[in-house]
Amino acid sequence: MNPAFRKLQVSVLNQALCRVAPSIRHPVWCTAFINERQYRSMPTHGIGRWRHLLPKEVAKKKKDKMQMKPIVAATPTAYGSLSVTVSGYDMTMVEHYSQYIHNLCNRVGIEVAESYALPTRTIEVMLMQEQSTKTTVDTVLKSHIRVVQLNSLKATLCPVFMEVVLKNQPEGVQLSVKEHTEADYQARFKARPELEGLLAQMGQ
Repeated sequence: MNPAFRKLQVSVLNQALCRVAPSIRHPVWCTAFINERQYRSMPTHGIGRWRHLLPKEVAKKKKDKMQMKPIVAATPTAYGSLSVTVSGYDMTMVEHYSQYIHNLCNRVGIEVAESYALPTRTIEVMLMQEQSTKTTVDTVLKSHIRVVQLNSLKATLCPVFMEVVLKNQPEGVQLSVKEHTEADYQARFKARPELEGLLAQMGQ
């Protein structure tokens, strides 16, 4: 028999033995014939690795100053920029109702320019005692406001949109729709009189 053929037959037989009886094979003896790392295909491969789960770090960019978006003008067939304001004392109800309006606009095809929250307003309810001029704080009411700004709402779609929104309005939540102005944009930010005073002094 040809010696080259005998060597080929022995190598094929050894590979077959390694695959048929993996429990009795010797790791050093089998790796001579199988040029692959067996643990790569095991179910436990990769256990303990967590680096790939972290989001890739992006170079932090300096935040630009927030600028007001241009106000869309009204046309004969569509409204311009509208502010749908939702307010109430229960933050959960206000938040969910504003989300409902936002999702409804996305489904119907109404363009939502922005959706944001205005600063919370606090109202103190004072209680005057009988036969006395002293007043004490009875309760504190916090009013939460959310605004959904719409662009180019079609005049034919507006009645249907308002009917659906009003029918699903929860109790204790106020709804108002008005034209968006620059004053509405400025109302998003809290006034800082101390900073304004210092800036005025620097300008002098």
